[in-house]
Amino acid sequence: MTKPRLKIIPLGGLSEIGKNMMMMEYENDIIVIDAGFMFPEEEMLGIDLVIPDISYLLENKEKIRGIIITHGHDDHIGALPYVLPQFNVPVYSTKLTQGLISVKLKEGKALSKANLKTIHPGGHFTLGKFKIEFFPVCHSIPDAVGLIIHTPVGTIVHSGDFKIDYTPVSGKPTDLSRLAQLGAQGVLLLLADSTYAELPGYTPSERVVSETLDHVIANASGRVIITTFSSLISRIQQVIDAAAKHQRRVFIIGRSMINTSHMALKLGYLNDKEGVLAHLDELKGMPHHKIIFATTGSQGEPTSALVRMANRDHRQVHILRGDTVVISATPVPGNEALINRTVDNLFKQGAQVLYSKLAQVHVHGHASQEELKLLLNLVKPRFFMPIHGEYRHLSLHSKLAQSVGIPRENIFVLEDGDILELNPQAGKITGKITSGNVYVDGLSVGDIGSVVLRNRRMLSRDGIVVVIITVNKQTGKLISRPDIVSRGFVDTRESKDMLEESRDLVVRTLDHSGTRPAEWSLVNDKVRDTLNRFYYEQTKRRPMILPFMVKV
Repeated sequence: MTKPRLKIIPLGGLSEIGKNMMMMEYENDIIVIDAGFMFPEEEMLGIDLVIPDISYLLENKEKIRGIIITHGHDDHIGALPYVLPQFNVPVYSTKLTQGLISVKLKEGKALSKANLKTIHPGGHFTLGKFKIEFFPVCHSIPDAVGLIIHTPVGTIVHSGDFKIDYTPVSGKPTDLSRLAQLGAQGVLLLLADSTYAELPGYTPSERVVSETLDHVIANASGRVIITTFSSLISRIQQVIDAAAKHQRRVFIIGRSMINTSHMALKLGYLNDKEGVLAHLDELKGMPHHKIIFATTGSQGEPTSALVRMANRDHRQVHILRGDTVVISATPVPGNEALINRTVDNLFKQGAQVLYSKLAQVHVHGHASQEELKLLLNLVKPRFFMPIHGEYRHLSLHSKLAQSVGIPRENIFVLEDGDILELNPQAGKITGKITSGNVYVDGLSVGDIGSVVLRNRRMLSRDGIVVVIITVNKQTGKLISRPDIVSRGFVDTRESKDMLEESRDLVVRTLDHSGTRPAEWSLVNDKVRDTLNRFYYEQTKRRPMILPFMVKV
């Protein structure tokens, strides 16, 4: 009889940045690590968010023992409001992460039924055959952890998102001594963050940003506007500290940042001893050199506070000549154009804008190559699997692992849905489950499929033509020439003759001498085919054609 194997299946986060979700299965127990979303790519028109496909989990609902969250960023918790209502399972995380999850679930109206459990860094708990321990890691948010998972086949270390910063602004440094201890005892598999596997050297410490912000605020003669991710609590703390030093007040703008800051203050992760945080009501009459705004919008999101200011569309705050704007975040891939447009609009209004190309106003929260090598050397795993990143990041990370002596056959580069099966001696990719993107569009989750996106792409490229055909109810004969309305296809004035000709074409197509009314589906197909051919010959474009019949 063969011993049961451990299955490791990524449902999201491999071959992409975001929507991180990983599951582990042993006999009748499944644990899920993280449940994040991803921002849509440019061709995903009208889509708000992308979350992982959880159909495998829904088929094996009764085996799921719990969801474990490594830290509170959206690419690790953002899918919970959509996933949790489908499973009644506990969610394990640290205190701050739990606070951020509550904010998220409250927005998604999914908080009342959630079973959230707090585990402190260093804490242990058991889910079925899995014994799990949290160890502290340094990331760009406090209370981030990696996982040590004791399974019947061996010990697994999951790094979570991490970097090695010996002087973090808030939170603890990554617990290297615990990792070294595990390495000495023997680790079966290491799963490690690959987001910045392309970058040589070390990731700079958060302290560098404190110095830059201090310098910027000391030298700014007017107001300072600092934008970052709403969950980057350590950055908000740096702003509060710099404001206290330079006798300025901080006004937080943007719903998500206000909610997060309130929660972090309440839980003690933000500290405002000097009382520099102020309410917008106090703004009136305050001298400009006393004001700092902390705001959302570092990714150029159209509804965020900074973008509204840049577009002269914010109710309370307008950009003034002499303002200094600091964009303290790295662009998420795909958002560059939005951010550039925002920066241009800010410059046009006379603001001085600082972003990562001009000053060290941001350091990222992920390990660069030397730190990744250090982790591999400390943990000394038998098998290695790079996680979190696009395929090139995973591939480069696997090369780093080979450079520190892990044999190539012991390294597994997976993509979403691949099944890695492990026993103490060997590992093998044995198959694939259904995985992919589930699109969230407004209130609908998963209703938008690839056909809808293809139609949206077609409409955005070639426009639409509506053909209104009026026929006699009894005979099915045309009563008048069809009306043709086009949007986004051609200029109606310039192409009047072509559109007139296409009306005649429809009349000829439908001019049948039969006495019975023709079947609508036949008429529909006939009109569509004829016009498709005609418009393509004339314009080399294929608009979406919608015939519409009115019976009189």
